Amino acid sequence: MSKYIPYILFTVFTNAAAQVMLKYGMMQLGPLSFAGVNPILKILQIVFSPFVFLGLCTFVISMASHLFVLSKVELSYAYPFLSLAYVAVAVIAYFVFHEDLNAMRVGGIALICVGTFFIAQGGSTIHGEEDVAALSNARSNEVSQ
Repeated sequence: MSKYIPYILFTVFTNAAAQVMLKYGMMQLGPLSFAGVNPILKILQIVFSPFVFLGLCTFVISMASHLFVLSKVELSYAYPFLSLAYVAVAVIAYFVFHEDLNAMRVGGIALICVGTFFIAQGGSTIHGEEDVAALSNARSNEVSQ
């Protein structure tokens, strides 16, 4: 397992937390209507409502974490893990917002988990380590000659 899995999971869970905060914030605001309202003011009202703002800030943290991960591992390894955010959001939404978690969704969640497991088993080249390995091999060859 990659030593960067904890960072990837941090990215996943901060992404999921941001979604939940955004949903809660929008529920607090009620149904949106731009009728007779300055759209710029309405957008500012939405963005600066407490839970929406906190959700957006959490997205920034999640994105910063994801950028760190991308600097270390292959995109084709890191990106599919983000699908686990759907799993976390679906489960949290079931308990917090009482959203439906029917058999089709549970089946889809199971497929996401299985797919992510297979991707994790495939491993990843860690950026920078291939250079260290090549340098080590070159030095070993020099010493043996």
